Amino acid sequence: MVIHESAEDYLESILIIQEQAGQVRSIDVVNKLGFSKPSVSIAMKKLRESGYITMAGDGNISLTDSGMEIASRIYKRHRTITRLFELMGVSPEQAAIDACKVEHDLSEETFARICSYVGDQPL
Repeated sequence: MVIHESAEDYLESILIIQEQAGQVRSIDVVNKLGFSKPSVSIAMKKLRESGYITMAGDGNISLTDSGMEIASRIYKRHRTITRLFELMGVSPEQAAIDACKVEHDLSEETFARICSYVGDQPL
């Protein structure tokens, strides 16, 4: 199944918020990504219908196994590419911004070579 870049961004953000705060609500995603509440609400509905997240009655969002797999893969790419850019002398802030732009589009071969170069294990 093909997943769109925006869905990957949402899933990655949910994972990051979960790691930082322990629980995730839609408003946390709104604040992290800077999108409107209605846009995030629509995206959460689509992610839930696709089986990537579950939403509890109290509003807490959890990643399903398939959602966690995608989020973990994208977050790993983000961290590794950020590290590569930092090794090249890019500031941490700019490295993270630029990593977001390329993390979705790299081939597995290129990402594996980046992992090797920075001393990380590929996925």
